[in-house]
Amino acid sequence: MSRIGKMAIKIPAGVAVSVDAANVVKVKGPKGELVQKVDPAISVAVEGDAVKVSRPDDEKKNKAMHGLYRSLIANMVTGVTAGYSKELEIVGTGYRAALQGKALVLNVGYSHSVEIPPPAGITFESPAPNRVIVKGFDKQLVGETAADVRRVRQPEPYMGKGVRYLGEVVKIKEGKAAGK
Repeated sequence: MSRIGKMAIKIPAGVAVSVDAANVVKVKGPKGELVQKVDPAISVAVEGDAVKVSRPDDEKKNKAMHGLYRSLIANMVTGVTAGYSKELEIVGTGYRAALQGKALVLNVGYSHSVEIPPPAGITFESPAPNRVIVKGFDKQLVGETAADVRRVRQPEPYMGKGVRYLGEVVKIKEGKAAGK
């Protein structure tokens, strides 16, 4: 058995989990509602205050899907209760971020400002001019939005300027003058 797949998912108070006949899992909580379609071979059952995910046999595909869907459902439960966030830092002289309404405006060395509107379910915070926090209840959407913000100006390898995840290490290259 899959070590991850066989663990039951505890349902906290205030969260409702339902599975319909088409194998679609719906998780509703204080922060929002998430929906995930599950492969027909994998069975999901709500038993009391826990969700159990099981597979019919030890076929390679079913073994792979077992842990995957258990993790996705666990992330949904965590998302609607606590939510997720990713922090980004902006490194560079004159590089900064600001909020304009709900949209994030980045000044990162281009001749123009880059405005990023938040997708539904995502909020931006900018506690400092060189910090951006992406918050939401859908883990996949938070990660994708943070990657989109980082993609505006990725850290370059010679000076390290750009948008990076908090704590990300950028290897700095020497440059051609160092070789002489």
